[in-house]
Amino acid sequence: MTGTDRTTEHHRDDARRPAPTGRASAQDERRLHGSSFGRAAAAYAEHRPDYARAAVRWALEAAPGRRVLDLGAGTGKLTATLAALGHDVVSVEPDPAMLAELRGSLPAVRALPGSAEAIPLPDGAVDAVVSGNAMHWFDMDLAGPEIARVLAPCGVLAGLWNVFDDGVDWVAGLARVTGPAAIGPRDLPAGWRTETARMHLPRSGGEAWFDSAEQAEFPHRQRRTADSLVATLGTKAGVLVMPEQEREALLDESRAYLAARPETGAGEFTLPMLTGVLRVRRR
Repeated sequence: MTGTDRTTEHHRDDARRPAPTGRASAQDERRLHGSSFGRAAAAYAEHRPDYARAAVRWALEAAPGRRVLDLGAGTGKLTATLAALGHDVVSVEPDPAMLAELRGSLPAVRALPGSAEAIPLPDGAVDAVVSGNAMHWFDMDLAGPEIARVLAPCGVLAGLWNVFDDGVDWVAGLARVTGPAAIGPRDLPAGWRTETARMHLPRSGGEAWFDSAEQAEFPHRQRRTADSLVATLGTKAGVLVMPEQEREALLDESRAYLAARPETGAGEFTLPMLTGVLRVRRR
């Protein structure tokens, strides 16, 4: 099962902010958003979803072995799924608060400080490198050579992204209320394959390191309440970097919308999601 070709542009949590001009500005913008999660590490650990197991299996089905690096592992959402599926996992995370949450919840997992641009592992150390809702933060001009270095021959690089399924009416309504800072925009399905790969795969020398990209999307679900879903929205980078008054106003609007909808206003409900996967094999 490979799912349907749809977009993963949801992860661009910074879409409310003006587009940066020039490479330096883009890097500054990415650093600002990428470094925002530590202040919400506990909420991230509690409220962010895990990843569809079918998506994780598909991401890794061509890996030559079971040694997996979870890069930009955050609080361990993807790490936990990898471990549960029997992989030999090592996690690398740059933010100390996120890393502390990961170590506290998964004490048996080897978890190291480091980044995609400076991976603290030897050459050929893993059979796969995966990243959950994090690959878009990497500076691939630096991370690409590092990822290729730590991968064994024929190893797999895979990015996974969870997206709210805005094909469902009430989710689409929530997206209109919050804007892309919380839900994230979705581009046209026809452009997903080429545009996402161009944005997030290694660029400098990438043609020599990796084969052509493959993408798929898998249904996913999470039980939520209105309060827990609002808390989830509050962990998105585009919301975390907002001025406090603007952030609170957006979350209040989201809470009011959910309270008024019959699908979400009376206790627990199922949040429909999709886990999108982008994978390539190292040559």
